Amino acid sequence: MPTPSESLVAMRDAAPLVQCITNFVAMNFAANALLAAGAAPAMVHDPEESGEFAAVARAVTVNIGTLSPRWLAGMSEAVAVAQKAGTPWVLDPVACFATTLRREGTGKLLQMQPTIVRGNASEIMAIAGEDSSGQGVDAGDPVAAAEAGARKVAEASGSVVAVTGEVDYVTDGTRAVRIAGGSALMPRVTATGCSLTTVCGAYAAVVEPFDATVAALVHFAAAGELAADKAEGPGSFIPAFLDALAAVGPDTLNEDRVSVA
Repeated sequence: MPTPSESLVAMRDAAPLVQCITNFVAMNFAANALLAAGAAPAMVHDPEESGEFAAVARAVTVNIGTLSPRWLAGMSEAVAVAQKAGTPWVLDPVACFATTLRREGTGKLLQMQPTIVRGNASEIMAIAGEDSSGQGVDAGDPVAAAEAGARKVAEASGSVVAVTGEVDYVTDGTRAVRIAGGSALMPRVTATGCSLTTVCGAYAAVVEPFDATVAALVHFAAAGELAADKAEGPGSFIPAFLDALAAVGPDTLNEDRVSVA
């Protein structure tokens, strides 16, 4: 079982190509976050090429933030090829509770057994069939309220499930950890969570899914703290955070932030 520091070294040594099917708002930030973290992004979502590209990617990440039937088709094509190739794929069910298209689309994607599911508390609770207080893309529930639902989803799907927030929670249905850190500025910058999903994919390309998810969340938590020390607000936090993603090294991850849940 590699430590987050060991996973970071492995990920940067491999510099894996990650296919990112993500929303319009997140594309630029997510691509830059992946590059800063040490991986290579490709924003390929159209069904005419998404499956073909998935055949060469080391990981596929799927974010339903700006969903449409055509985008859903592209997601399904890429995931089908990833499954056939044994390539890990990550699902980010953005606002999955908000509309019929999102609920049905998330249900179809969950049936394709994602390697990792990363969402906020309200999204994970909705997937688990529980009532949530989410509003739009924002969580209205604390992470602690989603822990039981996360375990339920992990047990039913075989996926590693990450609930991210003030203190993150990761479970595969058997193991579970909490990860502290980050910055209060992170939820005030759009696409931070979307970018985290893509970095989960980068780590999953090189290490086992549970360890990959923990390493990605620790990396983001450490970078958030470094960036907050330099930022004056949400605007200056963005470049500081990208710099911090690159600056974080094996000696600065501070693995004490991970605790068994």
